[in-house]
This record gives sequence, structure tokens and C-alpha cells, in this order.
Amino acid sequence: MTKETGPGELVAAGEILTMLGVGRSRFREIRRHPAFPAPYQELSVGAIWLKRDVERYIREHRPPRPADDDE
Repeated sequence: MTKETGPGELVAAGEILTMLGVGRSRFREIRRHPAFPAPYQELSVGAIWLKRDVERYIREHRPPRPADDDE
């Protein structure tokens, strides 16, 4: 007997805001970036993405911020 697997962990806009450390208006700008992944699915309550796709975008397009103690 095989275990069925889904597409992977899913995230919605609220989780992505936290992952990116931005607010809603900035997320709307980021979402329009050509490299930002397309939603996995559009539901009546909003879009959902594959978490791994969003994490890849963050790794490739969001450089780490310098620490505050670099003064």
C-alpha cells in the first residue's frame, strides 16, 4: 500500500508576509516581480503558494539584511 502525498506545504499571503518581513502593500509589489512564483492555486479566499517556491524566491532574490550592530 502506498501513501498518497500532496504537493507539499502550502502558504497564503499572511504567512508570506511573515517570511518576507514586509507589510501587505510591499507584498503586492513583490508579487508583481517576474521572478516571484505563480500561485499554486487561486481559491475564493485568496491565492496559495507552495512554500518551497516562496523559500526559493527568498533565497535567490532577497539578500540578508545587515545586522543592526554593524555601526
